[in-house]
Amino acid sequence: MTFYPSLANLAADIAVFTLVEAELRVLLIRRANPPFQGMWALPGGFVEPHEDAHSAARHELTEETGIPEGSFHLEFVAAYTAPGRDPRNRVASFAYMALVPQVPPTAAGGDAADAALLPVAGVLDGTVPVGFDHRTIIGDALEHARDRLENTTIAAAFCPPEFTVTELRRVYEAVWGTRLDMRNFHRKVTGIEGFLEPTGRKTTRDGGRPAELYRTGEATRLRPPMYRG
Repeated sequence: MTFYPSLANLAADIAVFTLVEAELRVLLIRRANPPFQGMWALPGGFVEPHEDAHSAARHELTEETGIPEGSFHLEFVAAYTAPGRDPRNRVASFAYMALVPQVPPTAAGGDAADAALLPVAGVLDGTVPVGFDHRTIIGDALEHARDRLENTTIAAAFCPPEFTVTELRRVYEAVWGTRLDMRNFHRKVTGIEGFLEPTGRKTTRDGGRPAELYRTGEATRLRPPMYRG
């Protein structure tokens, strides 16, 4: 077997998803320098020699966004290795998806001129100009999130520590891009063992009558699954 020296740099890029007024948004930075100067891009950076890609994604997420460690759900999505994806050099990127209930105000730094939470729909339809292959990464990360909502409890990562069924339903509707029947959804999620745990408290923040507050239970997988169709 012949071994060749690596000609590629390794990077970690993170698609940070959150909900703003029930709309799914992604955190992007506007590049201050070439390549793709003035265009939006995902937060991320190169993997240092002393770390693995997952560690790089975690520290880049915290350093570039101000989102504190332990307040986000991070998952690997895919690796992107096509030649020419970065015009400066050969770069292989490990892409991650981060789900957060709330993104703190972000201050642009480094090679970023600005940072903003932008509608995912606008990115995917081309309304928002995105550099590199980051539109593809965002689309893949969204599909990954949609699949994971069917089989796991990660939807709660978009919610505060205590949330209502209505707030949880809005997560599913925003990520799946569809409307769900309120009563049917309530019956399903409260009937899945280990998904939701009642807190014994109520809130009126949804409007109308006081609603039960829940926290996530011990389950990590949904049995039975929640299907989109």
